Amino acid sequence: MTSTAGLGEAPHPGLDELIATVALLRAPGGCPWDADQTHESLVQYLVEESWELIDAIESGDRAEMLEELGDVLYQVLFHADIAAHTDGERFDIDDVARHMTAKMVSRHPHVFGDREASTAEDVVAFWEDLKADEKPHRTSVLDGVPRGMPALALAQKMLGKAEKVGVGLGSADAGTGPGAAADAPVSPATEEELGRVLFELAASARAQGLDAERALRVALRGFEAEVRAAEAERADVTAPD
Repeated sequence: MTSTAGLGEAPHPGLDELIATVALLRAPGGCPWDADQTHESLVQYLVEESWELIDAIESGDRAEMLEELGDVLYQVLFHADIAAHTDGERFDIDDVARHMTAKMVSRHPHVFGDREASTAEDVVAFWEDLKADEKPHRTSVLDGVPRGMPALALAQKMLGKAEKVGVGLGSADAGTGPGAAADAPVSPATEEELGRVLFELAASARAQGLDAERALRVALRGFEAEVRAAEAERADVTAPD
């Protein structure tokens, strides 16, 4: 059995300094804006920073990735500091870290216990059982799936979950749901038809191991390049001699 002892022995002065900075900004005499924030008011920034990190990862800009990881980390520390000073919550960043360590240890019995797993597929095979034991209150495979995910990503996530209980794209009653997508028009005339077409595309992407959300972003980046090139060409044409 592998032990986690010693993992936290190395000092992290940079992290400690950032934690202290958050606390100082939110303390009396610090920044009024920071002091006024709540978990709810910060949600928009967490979403924005997460997408900016995704952009940095996909662009391959490691300097940008370093900055955006810091922004996401700051959001975590900000929420933890709010909780530490809120009645009914009263947990801090150490509590968050300890809870996550315990969760990762329990999710990796092949590392910290005596369960055998030699491939990534072996791990995935028993992860669902481990999560079910941790969250017995969930009665559906769809419980816990965040509905705030972008629609294409949510569709692929729900398809994967539904597959575990034998529900697939063609299992819905014909004409009444996504299962009818195979007969949907190529050029949908209504939002209902469009939704079925998009759902079928998401299902097809998942079946082929493709990421529909990332594919759309790549296409959008290509389109953006075309737009910028057209703008540059127009600027060159209209520029005075």
